[in-house]
Amino acid sequence: MTRTDRYTDAELEALLADLESETCERKESLAGSSPDRLREAICAFANDLADRRTSGVIFVGARDDGAPSGHPVTDDVLLALSDMKSDGNILPPPTMSVEKRVLRGVPIAVVTVLPSDAPPVRYRGRIWIRVGPRRAIASAQDERVLSEKRRHRDLSFDAQPVRSATIAELSRRRFEEEYLPNAVAPDILAANERSYEQRLAATKMIVSLDDPVPTVLGLLVLAPRPRDFLPGAYAQFLRIDGAEIQDGVRDEKAIDGPISELVRRLEEKLEAHNFTAVDFTSHPTEIRTPTYPLVALQQVVRNAVMHRTYEGTNAPVRVTWFDDRIEIQSPGGPFGVVTRENFGRPGYVDYRNPSLAEAMRVLGLVQRYGAGIATARAALRRGNHPDPEFQVEATQVRCTLRARVSGAQPLRFA
Repeated sequence: MTRTDRYTDAELEALLADLESETCERKESLAGSSPDRLREAICAFANDLADRRTSGVIFVGARDDGAPSGHPVTDDVLLALSDMKSDGNILPPPTMSVEKRVLRGVPIAVVTVLPSDAPPVRYRGRIWIRVGPRRAIASAQDERVLSEKRRHRDLSFDAQPVRSATIAELSRRRFEEEYLPNAVAPDILAANERSYEQRLAATKMIVSLDDPVPTVLGLLVLAPRPRDFLPGAYAQFLRIDGAEIQDGVRDEKAIDGPISELVRRLEEKLEAHNFTAVDFTSHPTEIRTPTYPLVALQQVVRNAVMHRTYEGTNAPVRVTWFDDRIEIQSPGGPFGVVTRENFGRPGYVDYRNPSLAEAMRVLGLVQRYGAGIATARAALRRGNHPDPEFQVEATQVRCTLRARVSGAQPLRFA
């Protein structure tokens, strides 16, 4: 069983003293190249190639011999270490904790990394593994072993096979020209030892080399029409000519396709209706103000697509644009550590679809994990809009963006 409980001080001090350990790494500080080496170590512990099913530990503030280095463990140091989980460089995001512990009478930062349920894990496109007490880049055979491990664990829905589909459903051109160059480091990609099927398996698009069945992720990212296998995998846009759902419909569109195309076409619809007011009189230069901040629309819509449930539902993501507000509905309620009470609060992030989150980061649709709502809220405030409103239920989340607060009626355009 994977160890998930907290190490005692005695256990940590024993790890510090074990100079040839496969389960711990030591860094004196965060100076120089240490942040890169730390991310490599996090990646390697998350991959757990040896299948020890034991958490790896990284000590920051300890020398190679285990003696404390005396480097201060400040809030900034702990924040920088925590940020390594969500800055988008390690994919899929690892499960890890960061804390300050007093060991041998001295404060030391301790990073605990759990083995991933969805290996392989990459740091900037490279798969790092642990070979005894050192780190190394995975070989093609190592990648295969890591991919095989996924079949023996409880998988998230987006990593599960879709037995009614075949590998022929996946677009090889889209995979090799659009996805792979962003997912894998150039030097690894240039190696000719990996077959097309091996690369599909390593990126979780198929189950494995021996079981080349597309996963839910593979269909969402590479199939021309994922909706043929996942009925809810589309978005519905509706522009209402008024403030009530029973008012006339100005525009309507059902949008499907692979995830990057779905998001692009949906955002094109939003941009088409997001008229810009131009003020020539109140300032020396003209001021252009869109009806809604585009970045806020993008963040909320992409969050809805990424965090929705694709399992057991035919419901799409729905975007309904009224004269005075926009409502975005995402199938599936809060997940994991996210609850109705803490939804939208900083620091509460979990992933119903961790492999899809990884893919959207690779495709450039997500820049930083856990920052979508905060980014949208900041953009709305700058544009003099109220904060987004969330209605969180067991089966769906609805986000409402309201027109700007100006003391006048919302902007109307002919």
